[in-house]
Amino acid sequence: MDRQTPLFTPVLIAGCAIILVSFAIRASFGVFQIPIAEEFGWLRAEFSLAIAIQNLAWGIGQPIFGAIAERIGDRKAIVMGAVVYAAGLVLSSFAVSPEAHQLYEILVGFGIAGTGFGVILAVVGRASSDENRSMSLAIATAAGSAGQVFGPPVAEALLGWMSWQMVFVVFAGAVLMVLAFLPLMRAPEPASRVEIEESMGEILKRAFRDPSYTLIFLGFFSCGYQLGFVTAHFPAFVTEMCGPIAPGGALHAVGITTTSALGAIAIAVIGLANIAGTLTAGWLGKRYSKKYLLAGVYAARTVVAGTFILVPMTPTSVLLFSVGMGALWLATVPLTSGLIAHLYGLRYMGTLYGIVFFSHQLGSFMGVWLGGRMYDVYGDYTMVWWVGVGVGAFSALVHLPVKEARTTPAQLAA
Repeated sequence: MDRQTPLFTPVLIAGCAIILVSFAIRASFGVFQIPIAEEFGWLRAEFSLAIAIQNLAWGIGQPIFGAIAERIGDRKAIVMGAVVYAAGLVLSSFAVSPEAHQLYEILVGFGIAGTGFGVILAVVGRASSDENRSMSLAIATAAGSAGQVFGPPVAEALLGWMSWQMVFVVFAGAVLMVLAFLPLMRAPEPASRVEIEESMGEILKRAFRDPSYTLIFLGFFSCGYQLGFVTAHFPAFVTEMCGPIAPGGALHAVGITTTSALGAIAIAVIGLANIAGTLTAGWLGKRYSKKYLLAGVYAARTVVAGTFILVPMTPTSVLLFSVGMGALWLATVPLTSGLIAHLYGLRYMGTLYGIVFFSHQLGSFMGVWLGGRMYDVYGDYTMVWWVGVGVGAFSALVHLPVKEARTTPAQLAA
């Protein structure tokens, strides 16, 4: 390990705290599907569309906040993101129509972009040594999984004490409180403002002309589709489709007495398993080809999702699926961000990763929206699951032709 740059730097610790809170709230939105729909008598697709718009706004905002961080400073970008995030949550608590929720979720999505992976991973990457970078990115990504462990159960518990509107307000306060970590977010500047003005266009042209960047962009779509669908719809899916929790059984003994609680716990289990999965991906990414690791992750997701749909659904199968999918959940993030940093350098990693992440969020939009739409049309989620299996197989294949050797402008021009 690099003695001058230890693995656990103040930047990494602060970045983990910010991502944890941001993702805890984001991961909890599926818990509100049924309470909000039942209060207003909405179709499932209407609140699903609000969450889908949130994911799309997150994708649009990611390269924007990455560029803001690179031009005016990381901490200013994070402050802007937290304020917009909190404003969107508070305004959502007053929404009484689907259109209002859909509008305010644009703010929430932009807020997640300003406090999420695109900005934080770029800072963590610059503050890490070459030796520690892959693992640092994995640890920061795993913090998002830790947020997913706590977010849905906390939301479920708070709903037992207060209205969903007040839960949104409490979450807004939590987002603003995380700004206390900002003094620790100091990393080497990627370049002077003059250098940024002179070279950002060149590095973007270089990436856009590289077929490998296009393949990475296309491959990240299925990751977003699968994560968006499961996060938004899995709690409701489990609540409606899973068999009753057996009284006196193992699940009942640990406090899981309803399918509603099982749905929230399943999302938390995914997050818990992904902490180990993401850290493992970071460790492997330092030693093996990232493109082959990504292909393997997507292939394994395809097998896990396909098997889950084919076997009878029980509380046990739900938890087994959660462990299997969780181990692969965000394992793509340190590998994808690390691959981009390897191919194009650290200076504009936030912007370049943000653009690729837009594909991820296009997938999230489709997964969330299509889940609600197909449910209203067919009364179940079967078709949406099989689409996810198909796009997962596509992503496994599309990473194989990626050229992992770093290219130069001269090579691309040849």
